[in-house]
Amino acid sequence: MSIGGEFGERCTTAAIVPAYNEAERIEKTVQSVDKHVDKTLVVNDASTDDTGPRARKAGAKVLTQSQNQGYIAAIKRGFRAADTDIVVTIDADGEFPSDRIPHLVRPVCEGEADMIQGDRGEIVRPSEQFLTWLAGWGGPVGDSGTGLRALRTDLAQTLDLDGKCICGIFSLEVLGRGGKIQEVPVRLNEIDKPRGIAWYHGKQFFYVVQALVRTAFSLWKDDA
Repeated sequence: MSIGGEFGERCTTAAIVPAYNEAERIEKTVQSVDKHVDKTLVVNDASTDDTGPRARKAGAKVLTQSQNQGYIAAIKRGFRAADTDIVVTIDADGEFPSDRIPHLVRPVCEGEADMIQGDRGEIVRPSEQFLTWLAGWGGPVGDSGTGLRALRTDLAQTLDLDGKCICGIFSLEVLGRGGKIQEVPVRLNEIDKPRGIAWYHGKQFFYVVQALVRTAFSLWKDDA
């Protein structure tokens, strides 16, 4: 889907879908997302099931990791491969509503923001709530752990995204690079998927603190 804006006659869009063992859901997700973007890139994170073949069958371009490296490495692989004006991140499990994608893309294309986040309204995990609160000391990070975003590709390709997850880090890095963040509300789809304890949030605390320091220094330099 091409949208006019500051990029000229059209804004091209690519969805980055990190996927690990999502064979039962990936076809439906790709078909749904594909309606709203120019291309869909599924990053198959060394799945042990048929995630890759099923994503390809549904029409996605599949990038396969040689070994399981996690969510952040997967989206960074997708960012590097994207050749569009805007990239959209969306989870493979179908929890995020793909019909919200145009609402995220349009403000970026029209130059109103550098990144638009899908605001879930409620953050269930207390550890994620804490990380978002902590990251908020560096600026308006919003729903910093959301899996639904649209942002300029050239900006996405500069992000380091150090950490065990995106909570706090993603938004802080965008702010640290002078990016403007806005949000649109999203209502999650109900999916039958167990949620484990996010032990990695404990380690993520230290990455968020480091990002806070870098963001504060970057903003200080801009004001100096």
